[in-house]
Amino acid sequence: MGRKLAAEFFGTFWLVFGGCGSAVLAAGFPQLGIGFVGVSFAFGLTVLTMAYAVGGISGGHFNPAVSLGLAIAGRFDWSELIPYWIVQVIGGLAAATFLYVIASGSPTFAAGGFASNGYGDLSPGHYGLVSALIIEITLTAGFLIVILGSTSKAAPVGFAPIAIGLALTLIHLISIPVTNTSVNPARSTAVAFFSTTGASSQLWLFWLAPLLGAAIGAIIWKWLLAPGESPALIGREPELAPTA
Repeated sequence: MGRKLAAEFFGTFWLVFGGCGSAVLAAGFPQLGIGFVGVSFAFGLTVLTMAYAVGGISGGHFNPAVSLGLAIAGRFDWSELIPYWIVQVIGGLAAATFLYVIASGSPTFAAGGFASNGYGDLSPGHYGLVSALIIEITLTAGFLIVILGSTSKAAPVGFAPIAIGLALTLIHLISIPVTNTSVNPARSTAVAFFSTTGASSQLWLFWLAPLLGAAIGAIIWKWLLAPGESPALIGREPELAPTA
């Protein structure tokens, strides 16, 4: 169990440090900024690379919503859910702390939103609460379907991290203007408390919506797309099922 938790810590650390780091340090850099397209690919690459690195140890969740969805689908032991959530949040917070220390070394640094998520005035496109709720639920549900499908027995072996990393890239390309893209409560929690915009007051939505979306995606997969295909993982090695 210790190795699994360590893998989830490092995987979530890498996701937040790489994905949010690209937004804080590189997205708006004068003349050479990577923009939101670059940030989208950065998030996808964090999942793809760490899934290959440690996914075989822990299953490569790196996201409380994914852990919940996999448990609902019968791919993850419910008894391990809370420990996974704890280390995922701690890993994200550790990454955000490192990122804040690095970013604050610039004389022009201002925390601002610090890659946090939000709706209304805190949305990049000023989208309202309902828009944020719907898109986060929908995209997290789709993400779970991709994860469960690409790691199923019918899928080609060894390609799941690529499909899942590209899915997370697509999710960011769609939703950065709406919520700055969460689909991951650990990622949202990690940076919210370093923001100076009051993002922590909206953090509830970025736990509620991804968890609800993950549950919906898992139910769709288990009962509609692949009934009976997902036996419980108790006593088995975890399947590679990485996230964001």
